[in-house]
Amino acid sequence: PVFDIPVKMQNLFAFIWKNSFYFLFVLLLVLSVVLMARNNYYHRTVMINTTNEITGGILLVASNFSDYMKLKRTNRELAEENAKLISQTKELFLDASTKAIPSPDSNVLIPQYEFIAAKVISNSVNRRNNYIKLDKGRFQGIMPNMAVISPAGIVGHIVEVSNHFSSVMSVLNRNSRISAKHKTSNHVGSLLWDGIDYRFGKLVDLPSHVKIFQGDTIVTSGYSHLYPEGVIIGTVQEAILESGASFYNVTVSFSTDFNRLSYVYVVNNLFYNELDSLQQLQPQNEPLR
Repeated sequence: PVFDIPVKMQNLFAFIWKNSFYFLFVLLLVLSVVLMARNNYYHRTVMINTTNEITGGILLVASNFSDYMKLKRTNRELAEENAKLISQTKELFLDASTKAIPSPDSNVLIPQYEFIAAKVISNSVNRRNNYIKLDKGRFQGIMPNMAVISPAGIVGHIVEVSNHFSSVMSVLNRNSRISAKHKTSNHVGSLLWDGIDYRFGKLVDLPSHVKIFQGDTIVTSGYSHLYPEGVIIGTVQEAILESGASFYNVTVSFSTDFNRLSYVYVVNNLFYNELDSLQQLQPQNEPLR
């Protein structure tokens, strides 16, 4: 019987036949190497070590690639875990004891803040008014007037929210005004941004009698309803006191690198509405965040 062999198969057979001596040589070479390795301890050891080096290198590359692909998920899990741990910090709890003079055993601590991890999906640092967008929104418990911080320090506060996303007014915004204090002396001023360099802010209204030095730490005062007390803002880069002036002009080097934001924490003050209702009863010229 006559069989019709496809053209591709014919070409394959022709290629094998044409290069049969090369294939035979490779086969005999492999066979000789195997026989030599099986019957010679030294050659077997060299072969095993070489094979282990090659396979080990391949497995290492594959493992590194796999770890890189998992990095995004790992970072998110770490950020969420850190948010839970920060929420358990005792300094962020309120003493809810009902006794006028509470004893050490009667203190009832309740949390004042909760922290929600979020990823930065949009950011700017080179505009006069900079905003940041996060991948969390109303469905994840985000609401306007919540502070936003990073592991390194303050970032801004929530101004707009949709179901799945939120917009943050960055500290790098001419409308941003944050109640800050000189950590060493506890004197309070206001932190602003002059729109020039995203790495530096301005601390104003700090009295001239305060002793302030380069490298001193500036933190949040806790006077606003948004930021907890003591969140780092940055360090003093320069403090200028002009002749006859009553207040310093302080340049603050931000601890947060706004150009490298990745994961942040949204701070929910659980008593915001109660504090805000008291705030509405008194006149206020310009709100401090």
